Amino acid sequence: MSEPDGVASRLTGMMWRDGHIVKEDIALGEIASLAHDPTCVVWVDLLNPAPADLASIVAELGLPPTATEDAIAPHERAKVIRHESHLFFTVYSASLADVPDPERRGRLRTHRLSGIVLPEALVTIRIDERLDLAPIVARWTEDRHLVKHGSATLVYDLMDVIVDGHFETIQELDDEIESLEDVLFEERRTDQHFQRRVYMLRKDLVELRRAVLPMREVVNGLLRHQESQEAELEAWYDDLYDHVLRASEWTESLRDMITSLFETNLSLQDARLNTIMKKLAGWAAIIAVPTAITGWFGQNVPYPGFQEPLGLWLSVALTAVGVLVLYLLFKQRDWL
Repeated sequence: MSEPDGVASRLTGMMWRDGHIVKEDIALGEIASLAHDPTCVVWVDLLNPAPADLASIVAELGLPPTATEDAIAPHERAKVIRHESHLFFTVYSASLADVPDPERRGRLRTHRLSGIVLPEALVTIRIDERLDLAPIVARWTEDRHLVKHGSATLVYDLMDVIVDGHFETIQELDDEIESLEDVLFEERRTDQHFQRRVYMLRKDLVELRRAVLPMREVVNGLLRHQESQEAELEAWYDDLYDHVLRASEWTESLRDMITSLFETNLSLQDARLNTIMKKLAGWAAIIAVPTAITGWFGQNVPYPGFQEPLGLWLSVALTAVGVLVLYLLFKQRDWL
């Protein structure tokens, strides 16, 4: 295959018969014949295919040209589309990087995977290698019993691994939000770094929500349109749908938590500012007492104790009493 965009295009695949792997290297010319063989189950993965290569494979499989457009169109949301001869789906895996992306200012990484589902074949299309299919292939290799149910088994294992990845990402975000909650009520800790972390988490959750929430429609659509109606397989899909619902609800709750965290931080900052203003106003009032008394005794007119030691001690006594009275009053009202 050609190599568009400087990334090597690659075709890999596997074939099962009676639940056992019989072929691990599928050539381009074999796809059409194997995909329509009712005695085997075939998986083919296309890594960064050129439009011409993908169109050729789609034509060999007897699929409409729209299948090519769905697979390579940019900015597609997670979805499932029912065609006359096949099912098409697009999903996104999710993971957290150790270091935030300086351009995105977030740690979440989503990777797109599209798929064409035939009765006995699954064709997956990836744009790059950042989505690792090794865990999924390992499931297929070990799960020989369920492979007997056709391509529906391959799709189930694929979706199950992706949803498990969503759960791991959501759990990591939940732990990080809890750590921020501990910092929230610590004195003088919600600085600019804290606000940046909250903002980055909000961006990650928004993007994660776009990947997780549509999975309910995807799994439900795959469950309704599967050719195989075995009770065992339906039970697995029902369980997968339950996991998707839990992930969606968890994502929504995290969204509410990060919003509450952001708003609580603003409220606490306002409360701390009010406390500071009360303290400043209290000390300003206390300082005003000696300023007023010394200003009074500093005037150039006679007053009781003028130019006598009595005047000095009288000013000191009035200053001390006035400051003490104001301090006790403000302390009683929790202004200081």
